[in-house]
Amino acid sequence: MHFLLEFATLTHSELFLLGLICLVAGIVRGFTGFALSAVIMSSATFLISPIQLIPICFCLEIAASTLMLRTGWHDANKAVVFRLVVGSTIGLPFGLALITSVPIEISKLIALTLILCLSAITLIQVRIAFLVTNGGLYGSGFFAGFASGLASVGGMVVALYVLARQAPAREMRASLVVFLFINSVPSLISFHFFGIMNATSGSRGLILAAPTILGVILGKTLFRPKMEQFYRPFCLSLLISLSTIGLAKLTYDFWV
Repeated sequence: MHFLLEFATLTHSELFLLGLICLVAGIVRGFTGFALSAVIMSSATFLISPIQLIPICFCLEIAASTLMLRTGWHDANKAVVFRLVVGSTIGLPFGLALITSVPIEISKLIALTLILCLSAITLIQVRIAFLVTNGGLYGSGFFAGFASGLASVGGMVVALYVLARQAPAREMRASLVVFLFINSVPSLISFHFFGIMNATSGSRGLILAAPTILGVILGKTLFRPKMEQFYRPFCLSLLISLSTIGLAKLTYDFWV
């Protein structure tokens, strides 16, 4: 255990809490196909800054997507996914440029506010007609990349796009899995360019992959298409609650 703590430069309590958060996030990812990074971001910013969490979430998304890719590849709308990846590749550097140029507290505010807004829009099932156009497709990809750079929540933007298309639940879940997997390659290039992927973040991602993978396996076991009407509102409500609590704490700390 001491070796792991030195490897990840974390305390006992930080490693335990992050492991627990990643387990829960993995469960959410396992039965919804998205929101792993959103759960981590909305829960762990009091431990680690968003700019440090982004590369960790990247490592964990790869681990989760690899587990789910085999079953997701067949059902995904791959033509849509590849176009979203193109837009995301362009948008990601803009998000990273912004998040790396602001103070830590501001970055927390941006990340939590973005998660809160995206969760609320998805929960009330807002369908934006423009998104189903060709321009909306690439625009959604761009904003997904921008959101990934800000708070590693590009998957939630893609979820909004698929929702606007009124795609079947299985296709939506599979497309999210494939998008997050393929998008990992251009994301890694951007992370290296901005210098936020280093040995420490890689070590943390490697260690936290274990509870995340366990959570994904449990989440996949829990997934039942007929019960999806309950899963998604629960997860989105959880994200709204976590981000609201985080914003309330930031506001309290600012005034105190």
